[in-house]
Amino acid sequence: MTQRHPLPHHRPTGVPLPRRTPVRGAGRTAAVVGSCPNGLAAAVALAQAGLEVTVHEAASSPGGALRSAPALGPGTVVDLGAGVHPFGVASPFFRSLGLERHGLEWVHPDLPLAHPLEDRPAALLHRDLQQTAEGLGPDGAAWRRLIGPAVADFDRIVPAVLGPMLRVPRHPVALARFGLRGLSPATLLSRAAFREDATRALFAGLAAHSVMPLHHPLTSVFGVLFGAAGHAVGWPVARGGSQAIADALVAELAAHGGRVVTGCPVTDLRQLADAHGRAPDVTMLDTTPAAAVALAGDRLGDTVRTGLQAWRHGPGLYKVDYLLDGPVPWADPRVAGAGTVHVGGTMEELATAEGATHRGQDPERPFVLVAQQSLFDAGRAPQGKTVLYAYAHLAPGTRQAAGPLIDAQIERFAPGFRDRVVARVNSSPADLQARNANLVGGDVVGGSMAGTQLVLRPRPTLSPYDLGPGLYLCSASAPPGGGVHGMAGAHAAAAALRDLGLTPEPLTPSPMTTPVPIPHPRSR
Repeated sequence: MTQRHPLPHHRPTGVPLPRRTPVRGAGRTAAVVGSCPNGLAAAVALAQAGLEVTVHEAASSPGGALRSAPALGPGTVVDLGAGVHPFGVASPFFRSLGLERHGLEWVHPDLPLAHPLEDRPAALLHRDLQQTAEGLGPDGAAWRRLIGPAVADFDRIVPAVLGPMLRVPRHPVALARFGLRGLSPATLLSRAAFREDATRALFAGLAAHSVMPLHHPLTSVFGVLFGAAGHAVGWPVARGGSQAIADALVAELAAHGGRVVTGCPVTDLRQLADAHGRAPDVTMLDTTPAAAVALAGDRLGDTVRTGLQAWRHGPGLYKVDYLLDGPVPWADPRVAGAGTVHVGGTMEELATAEGATHRGQDPERPFVLVAQQSLFDAGRAPQGKTVLYAYAHLAPGTRQAAGPLIDAQIERFAPGFRDRVVARVNSSPADLQARNANLVGGDVVGGSMAGTQLVLRPRPTLSPYDLGPGLYLCSASAPPGGGVHGMAGAHAAAAALRDLGLTPEPLTPSPMTTPVPIPHPRSR
């Protein structure tokens, strides 16, 4: 049944909404297919310019990979997709909107990240660069040399890396300093820069967010970028679940006159025509390239269609959500203060695991990301219980039940973990795709980041969002790729507005603040 969502259901009362932007684009209409963060961001940007915007979502609620639900029973909040948001809090577009007035609140754990190791202390990434360096012992100075410049330049780097790569950067010197550190493979840079296994493992875990083999060039870019984010803005979660981000975007869209219609699958772009048969002036596709080809049909030129059909998806995720009868019994108790935990052991083990996934094999000891949101956001779990979020990188098209592999990896670094499990929900790559059609085979970054697809998304062109007159791709398959930041949508909308002869709203982000971390309950 089709439902309309003019406002999220839990926007705090008494919060004033902004006045609608002057109607520069009055009389023009826009349709957005899909309400993932990029689709919602594109919708907001178009509505800011005065277009009449409707977002069409096939699911029963908006948000795509930002949805949250009581999947583990009453009193639980489970993030069904993305769970930790360093680039949500850093996003120039999100920061320009002031989403906090719609109830969005970022929760910062004591530690952004911990990387446990067997029979030795965990490697810890603190918000403070100096504190992190001191904890890394002999590698402290090397960590400051590698990550420090990116922290200092973070507000200059982020707009560049969260946009099309084939353009003249606004801060070329800062971007060059950053890029030179990231050209080499993560394994090579780790061995060259660091002496300690713990530091090498910490950096390799950061680089594994590329979802590429760690011996590939440019994987160090991800290690430096994610490490710098931890120091510059943290790795926060959204209070009450990631759904709060989607709800805030829907509220902002409504403030500018836009709307979201759910339960409304679009299988043919002709469905978007008005009662007089007129197509929207702008159509945004928050979809995969294959879905864009299927939807657009003859509206695509041969070159565009051929480029989109060559798109490759990458490895998938196998996700497990746990309800525990208490906190995870980490062997190193300091890990309990971390919002995110990289579970996978040494750099060599991580490299073996990530290499296997790209050879089409499921590793026996996969790289597992664990998020402990409920320790810092108490409303996500019943009193005395813990909701734990975990996923592993697996080979494309995997069919095996990988839950036991994830259990075993956590148990390695938290003996007794299995005994604490009260309930669980396993989500295979196929389950993730069934929940969100953009997650093909569990691929959460919109397509492989390997090879030319890292910089030439979704095809080799200087106009990556443009699919033809009035038609644009705004999903994670467009630049800059995966992540909850909305920048693909914002850039696609800017391209559409320029084509209409309108000037996009300038991004005036609020300052990147340094919030005070929330102490772990047991440390109070």
